[in-house]
Amino acid sequence: MSGLRWRALSVALLMLLGSAVATLGRPTRHLADEIGQPKLESLFPAAFGEWHIATSQAVMLTSPDVQAALDAIYNQVLTRSYTNASGELIMLTVAYGGDQSDGASAHLPEVCYPAQGFEITANRAATLQVGPRQIPVRQLMAKFGPRLEPITYWVAVGDRVVTTGIGQKLAQMRFGLRGVIADGMLVRVSSFDADMDRANALHARFIEDLTRTMDAKSLDRVFGSLPGGP
Repeated sequence: MSGLRWRALSVALLMLLGSAVATLGRPTRHLADEIGQPKLESLFPAAFGEWHIATSQAVMLTSPDVQAALDAIYNQVLTRSYTNASGELIMLTVAYGGDQSDGASAHLPEVCYPAQGFEITANRAATLQVGPRQIPVRQLMAKFGPRLEPITYWVAVGDRVVTTGIGQKLAQMRFGLRGVIADGMLVRVSSFDADMDRANALHARFIEDLTRTMDAKSLDRVFGSLPGGP
């Protein structure tokens, strides 16, 4: 056999071997089947701290085509508006999907908002110190005509919090190496304000109040496990 034919055969064998390894190593267990899917309606209370559900919902509506794409990714979506005695308004959207594999991972607001006609005019990473937890979040400013909507969000993939597409991929791989398909939860907090710093401070206060209502298991599910945890 000539050297050229041998090299060609070797390449073909390596490709077949790589395909077989990829197939054998493909995750088959769903984390959601092992720990159960959360019930968003009960996980996020209707009233806590100074906050209660507002009678008038002020959340963003999605167009039919975008809604169809979201329905294909998420098993549950919770959308609420909260207010307090001072009249401050917070919009909370939580989307849960039991499959965070390729093609089914959470769509980040940087993608969803422009699909609705918004312009993202600011995008920065931040960390919220909430009790013993340091929660990595992403803070955006979305603009649609005169509407200015500061946004704070994060994504929990399994027991890890991420804020970027790369972070999602790495978290998926981490579970995939254990043969597990992780679940995911996108949590988005937003309000109406031209002052992004003031809005971010309000979001942080709302999030801290929310953490005080949750037990340890729920906190890990929504905000990720503490360092040294499971």
